[in-house]
Amino acid sequence: MSTPPSLPRTETKEDADYIKICEEYNYLIETIPKGNGWRVKHLYNYNGFWLNPIYIKANLLLHAYFKSHPTDIFLASFMKSGTTWLKALMISTINRHRYNFCDHHLHHHGPQTTFSFLESELHSYPITDFTNMSAPRLFATHFPRTLLPSSVTSCKFIYICRDPKDVLISKWFFMNKIRDKDLPPLSFAEAFELFCKGISDFGPFWEHVLSYRRASLDAPDKILFLKYEEVKEQPEVVVRKLAAFMGEPFTMEEDEERVAENIVNLCNFENLSNLEVNKKGVTKFGKLVVDNREFFRKGKIGDWKNYLTEEMKERIDGIIHEKLKGSGLTFGESA
Repeated sequence: MSTPPSLPRTETKEDADYIKICEEYNYLIETIPKGNGWRVKHLYNYNGFWLNPIYIKANLLLHAYFKSHPTDIFLASFMKSGTTWLKALMISTINRHRYNFCDHHLHHHGPQTTFSFLESELHSYPITDFTNMSAPRLFATHFPRTLLPSSVTSCKFIYICRDPKDVLISKWFFMNKIRDKDLPPLSFAEAFELFCKGISDFGPFWEHVLSYRRASLDAPDKILFLKYEEVKEQPEVVVRKLAAFMGEPFTMEEDEERVAENIVNLCNFENLSNLEVNKKGVTKFGKLVVDNREFFRKGKIGDWKNYLTEEMKERIDGIIHEKLKGSGLTFGESA
């Protein structure tokens, strides 16, 4: 349970606001529904979504303190949907005039460090204000659209989703790698059941995807909606979409120099995963420290076939079909 920090100096309005948020957080943790967690012991159902308790606090702080700029660009996703790859593609595309391909920024910095991750930046006092970041500021979040402040609707979002069966497998492996050491490993059978019930970090999966799908249909100029499978199939086409959407379309000269192709080659799974920084480096998310190599498992489409029985596959497909009915969004063989 979170408690307000001691504040030895004269208390300001900001201090009082923070203490009030801590009190609200403590009340929520005592009263809202909870279920078994994947990384931590319990997840809590906050406004329809299952969150690690520290991210509930982060969300409260986000609403209270975050000041968006119209030039901000957000990368949003459900966990394990291709976020690491898309971060690399986005940072390389928007900064292509700043870095050369021979000694690129990504050669020395893991993709996870190239964006400010809202959930881990907004968790303690004093609150990060991001004023030292130059425009366009790049943020990443796993929060569903409906949990974000209304002020961010003026910003651009790039959302990536993925076949939920592959998401399940990737998430299960990843969460067991970073699971609290005092907890037993999460069995695949339990992870499967929790996922099907919607109980996973930032889940239910289908509600998360729908929150951005609906918003993208309402404001396609503000939300670029991507599927991981499409990025894998036509990465260069997607890089061009990213460039245009972020306000930096490729020029004829860049086309002649095959810049988009170079970005794709720089950011492909084999290249990124074999960089020294991604084999031996770490990334910090608040107090959580993750080995960079854990962000590069396989990156393949259809890896679920190695783990799910036909009955499991049919169950997930049935749930997703029912939950996404009428959205125009499909995954897997029916996509």
